Parts: sequence; C-alpha cells; structure tokens
Amino acid sequence: MEELESRVRLSRLFGYQTGPLAELLAASPSAAAALAEARRRQLVPLAEQSLEGLVETDLAWLRDGPGRGILALCDAAYPRLLRSIADPPPLLYYLGDPDVLGQVQMAVVGSRNPTPGGRETAAAFSRFLARNGLVITSGLARGIDTAAHRGALAAEGYTVAVLGTGVDRVYPAENRALARQIAETGVVVSEFPLGTSARALHFPRRNRIISGLAVGTLVVEAASRSGSLITARLAGEQGREVFAIPGSIQNPMARGCHELIRQGAKLVETAAHILEELPPLMDVAAPGGGAADGPSASAPGGLAEDYIALLEAMGYDPVSVDQLVERTGLTANVLSSMLLLLELEGHIGPVAGGLYARISKEAIP
Repeated sequence: MEELESRVRLSRLFGYQTGPLAELLAASPSAAAALAEARRRQLVPLAEQSLEGLVETDLAWLRDGPGRGILALCDAAYPRLLRSIADPPPLLYYLGDPDVLGQVQMAVVGSRNPTPGGRETAAAFSRFLARNGLVITSGLARGIDTAAHRGALAAEGYTVAVLGTGVDRVYPAENRALARQIAETGVVVSEFPLGTSARALHFPRRNRIISGLAVGTLVVEAASRSGSLITARLAGEQGREVFAIPGSIQNPMARGCHELIRQGAKLVETAAHILEELPPLMDVAAPGGGAADGPSASAPGGLAEDYIALLEAMGYDPVSVDQLVERTGLTANVLSSMLLLLELEGHIGPVAGGLYARISKEAIP
C-alpha cells in the first residue's frame, strides 16, 4: 500500500510536469524510492499537505474494486514499446487487465464523424485483426474509435481504450457502457489523475500513447485537419508503421488518408494487407527487440529465450492455449501475443479444433 500511495502522490504532485517525474522513476527501483528522492532533492512542485484530500479519495477509488491500479515507468510490467518513445507517461492509471498492454497492438483511429461506410470498415478491419491475435487500441472517441473497439469485442478479442480524461471519467458519456465492457476483458488506461475532465489539450497527449503502444497505426477516415493525423504523425516519429485506407476523391473524410499516403503511409485495401506487413513489425514488438533496447539475447534460430521455452513446452503434438497456460504459467493474453509472432515467423501453425502445432526447423530445439 505504501507503493500505491507513493504513485498517487507523485501523480498529484507533479501533474503535467511529466519530464522530471519520468526521470525520477526511470532512475528509481520503485515509486516510493522516487518520491523519497524527490523530497530529498526538494523537487516536489506542490505542497503535499494541500493534496491530502485528493490522495485519500484516489486511494479509496483504487481500492474499491478489482482491476484498478497504476503502472509506473520503473515497473518491469510497464509496456515495453511505450517505454521506448521520447516522452513515455511516467504513470498509467488502468482499469481492467494490464497484461493486455504487453500484447501486440494495432492502433485504429479516424474521424469522429465518419461516413456509414467508414464506420463499417473500421469495425470489419478490427474484427479481422482481433481474430488474428492483434489487440486493437484506440481512443474511445465517437465514430471510428468506437467502431474499432466494438469490432474487436465482436470478435471476442482484446481492445485497449486510451483516455484523455481520468479512467473514472469517460468521455464522451455515451461510451460509458462501452468502457465498462472493454475493462471486463481488455483495459482502459490514462496518464491523467482520477477525476480529470476532458480538455482539448489532453487529446494530443493521449494520442502519443495510442501510437506508442502499437506496432502500427491504421487511419480509416480522416478530414484534412483531423486529430487522427496527429496520431499518425506521432506514430511515424516513434518509428512505427502508418497505414491508411483510401477513399473517393469526392469524400472529404478521405482527404486526410490521401495526404498520409502521399507522405509515405502504406495504402491498404483489406485487413490482410496489414497482416502481410506484420513480420518486420514484429521485430519491434518482440521482447528485447527495437533499437531502444539494444541487441536482444537470442537463442539458436534468432528467437529470444522465452520463445524457445514456449516451443519446448508445446512439444510436437497439437496443443491448446489452455494446455500451454498450464505448462508455462503464462497468461492467455501473453501466450496469444507470443503464438502470433511464432506463427508469423513460420515456427508454428494452426490446426483443427483451435490447436497449434510446431513446424520443424533445424536450428530450433
């Protein structure tokens, strides 16, 4: 409880000053140690006694139900891809299953006022990608975001909602039921303290988290001045792939996508086109991958040791995800992400009955 209270205090004390807080947490083994260091160095920007009521209210909410917590930058469980961006959120409030944040994600974003066809396309792409093991990440806004979340849920897949408010304040209000549904199997996250209401300046900050969590960002429909273009630009700056769906030259909601394509975004006409681009993207998503983390410690065949261990646990007979959960102790969420990578790299394949089987490779035990 001391650690949780330290996280709440740091969030309240530093507010929008995320840079200094990120530096403290990156250099500390825990939030409690970071708070102690901030006090020692007199870095605390606000008077702590003035925040006691807020701290107690926050702690009461966090203790009031399951699946509520705060991830800190110093946690081993903090999403690796998000940690690698230039300005990762030092603290992430969550509601739901935080393990979902460690899975391979595709951001799906677009207009708040899409055409009916755009809404249907976002849902269809998200259903297909979720059925193929990707987590769908979006911002819970009206329009394309809502359709993307619903598409993933319809496929019984996982979805992440990143908010520009506190996780206890859903905006727009019409999506409160959707947020609750997402939290039942996926996760709702925000860098903003509890009780934070919607403000225009929050949403560009939220967008860097959406793109930062994902291996790529798909823009479905966007006007030429859409906020979705901010997410796409941030994805490019973070070294992630950007995909865009073309539309009619008469459709103002297609102009943002056409602009992205002219700037180098990958044109996609089917969700399968995204899956075709995934293998190189998975090098970024795999544990230990990506320039930010340096060379990965890999075993024969170029796979990291935890993937080798998973292959050994599979054996050579068809096996179910539930059996692998028992054999490895990993969660179903983590296993789904790892199995997707192994399938894309040709180490395993699906067989009848929802099972997986190894495909023999000489260099792999």
